Amino acid sequence: MRGKQVLIFFSCANDIFVPTLTKGSRDLSNKKFFIGIAITALVSIVLTLGIIAFLLGLNSKNAFDLGRFFVAMRFIEGNYVESVERGKLIDGAISGMVNSLGDPHSIYLAPQLYSQLRAETSGEFGGIGVYMSFKNGGVQIMNVIPDGPGQRVGLLANDEILEVDGKPVSKMAPGEVALKIRGQIGTNVKLLIRREGSEDTLYSLTRDNIHVKTVAGQMIDDRLAYIKISNFSEDTGVEFDTTIKELKEQGLKGLILDMRQNPGGVITSCVQIARRIVPAGKITSVIMRDGSAEVYKSDLEAAQFPIVVLLDKNSASAAELLAGALQDTKAAIVVGETSYGKGSVQTLIPMAHEDGLKLTIAKYYTPNGKCIDGLGITPDVEIKSPASAHQMYDLKLDDNEDAQLAEAEALLNHQIDAGKILFDDNFWVKPEENSAAQ
Repeated sequence: MRGKQVLIFFSCANDIFVPTLTKGSRDLSNKKFFIGIAITALVSIVLTLGIIAFLLGLNSKNAFDLGRFFVAMRFIEGNYVESVERGKLIDGAISGMVNSLGDPHSIYLAPQLYSQLRAETSGEFGGIGVYMSFKNGGVQIMNVIPDGPGQRVGLLANDEILEVDGKPVSKMAPGEVALKIRGQIGTNVKLLIRREGSEDTLYSLTRDNIHVKTVAGQMIDDRLAYIKISNFSEDTGVEFDTTIKELKEQGLKGLILDMRQNPGGVITSCVQIARRIVPAGKITSVIMRDGSAEVYKSDLEAAQFPIVVLLDKNSASAAELLAGALQDTKAAIVVGETSYGKGSVQTLIPMAHEDGLKLTIAKYYTPNGKCIDGLGITPDVEIKSPASAHQMYDLKLDDNEDAQLAEAEALLNHQIDAGKILFDDNFWVKPEENSAAQ
């Protein structure tokens, strides 16, 4: 075949389309035409990126990186085998940026998830009535809300969630797991649960409207009181005030504060409680990346009664903040296990399409300057947690073999008998050692 020919080659190894023109087709007019298009496109891109960089105050390196992003987006839009919505690409890019941080507490929130997360910190929300932790790619139940769907089917703290409606959690981001578990009230969700010592079991739960009671308390005897805080919601501070007032009227002389399996929550509620029981001074410092700090303080003139705090490996965030403040100020000693170690602060940032960004912006520090993130609160007396927790609506403190609780009672009685409130260094000295030192 004579004349101009067009040869097309396909590289099977890399699936690259390579058009090659015969020598006769490369005439001068075509060269000028294509060179003109290339120059026009290049000038247009440079000018556009230059204007954007100027408006955003970007240096040359950042402008180059921004250019890489636009080139990739335009290439995908123009060449992907199927049509692509630009909004979907932008959402994916934002999500990818957040995921690249490697922080399980930072996440891009699609509209539905953003709305749910905002509602979760109020007293009522839809779901199955469990608190979850996300660590090392796994999902573990930290606490089960009393009288919720989870408790009714028999879910327990420390259960591991393997699948949600047949999809492995290992293939989902934490936010997606939460989104799949939550949903319209009255609908069902299936969870594959792994429990130590048992075979993996499939549970079917009906989503319900969850009302969260976060504080419960009672007198153990005529002078020791017990308060359990399951988590910190917007109403927890008010609930605590009501409970502590009732217990004082019943003769409270020493307090056991149980925050085992408490995943944290609203920091303002935690600070509200701290101002009732932490002596005057720092409660916590929230320190940003630039070193600026927001310091929360207590104006309480003096501690009113000795406190023993109970923690376990699922005590996290605001629970650790409160325990750390009490421990550092010697207003309490901690009994139990080293806590979870979630000492970071997240903020919710609304975006343009009813979506949002949950981003870690700071870290908590205890009054003595300790950052607990990744470390947790170390107990003064280490004792393994009991197999089952005391339920909020039915504490039954006498029916559960609880070595931590028994130790807390002994420590409090010792302190009350000594006529002391703060746990100073002499608390750990045996009487004969103390006499010898004098």
